[in-house]
Amino acid sequence: MAAPTLPMDDRDGLIWFNGQLVPWREAKVHVLIHSLHYGNSVFEGERIYNGKVFKLTEHSRRLHKSANMLAYELPYSIEELDAATRLVVAQNKLDSGYVRPLAWRGAEVIGVSAQGTKVHVMIAAFPWGAYYEQKAIRLVTSRWKRPSPESSPAGSKAAGLYIICTLAKDEALAAGYHDALMHDYKGRLSEATGANLFLVINGELHTPTTETILNGITRLTVMDLARKRGIKVVEREIYPDELARASEVFLTGTAVEVQPVAAIDQREYPIGPITTQLQADYAALVRS
Repeated sequence: MAAPTLPMDDRDGLIWFNGQLVPWREAKVHVLIHSLHYGNSVFEGERIYNGKVFKLTEHSRRLHKSANMLAYELPYSIEELDAATRLVVAQNKLDSGYVRPLAWRGAEVIGVSAQGTKVHVMIAAFPWGAYYEQKAIRLVTSRWKRPSPESSPAGSKAAGLYIICTLAKDEALAAGYHDALMHDYKGRLSEATGANLFLVINGELHTPTTETILNGITRLTVMDLARKRGIKVVEREIYPDELARASEVFLTGTAVEVQPVAAIDQREYPIGPITTQLQADYAALVRS
């Protein structure tokens, strides 16, 4: 992933913070906020194309869902979040870029229980190009595994769940790869550290079930695009030995879009026709 040109806490611009636009460098919180200590903030990642956020309402709705899965309510409606996002994108004069909404629990208490904390929300928008610099990336299988849905709220974008992803990706980068492929607690193929996984097998699109992963908005979009092309989409349990059957592999996500995979461990894959077609279809859709 390309390094940002400026530190995230030292930029010009405006951030929507609890209902108001504030100067970028003044958007601060206390070091004793509950979510900093216990990982119960929730967030979204959204892409801006031609000045508009792609599938904005779906992202705002999922932020609410994530908070509900962590047992709290956001103080702003989906419609209010949509309006605030459009405002901050316009005020920062962004034709393309990335949006990061975040909700967290305040500093009213320090114990494990979050009861009594106030819920806060911010929305930041900033320029951000391609997630990977490479046309096709190399993955390494991680020793870290996605947990059981009985151990974590797998369908939420909860900050605490990304501890595993950070560990996996940093180890992959240190080993000379671009990202990590994660298995789940049963040893099945799961996802990369921030993107969903697809295999092309016998001309069909195969992807893991959502038991232990986020059901990505881009994932659903690409599945729909594939079906419109007459490509069969199969959601199922997939085990690592089936990587040998795949003729193409790619990842999907708001940040990565449709990203070809050139290799997993020592096994190599071409950028094939289905990946190329879905890349083109997705690019056309988000910019339409």
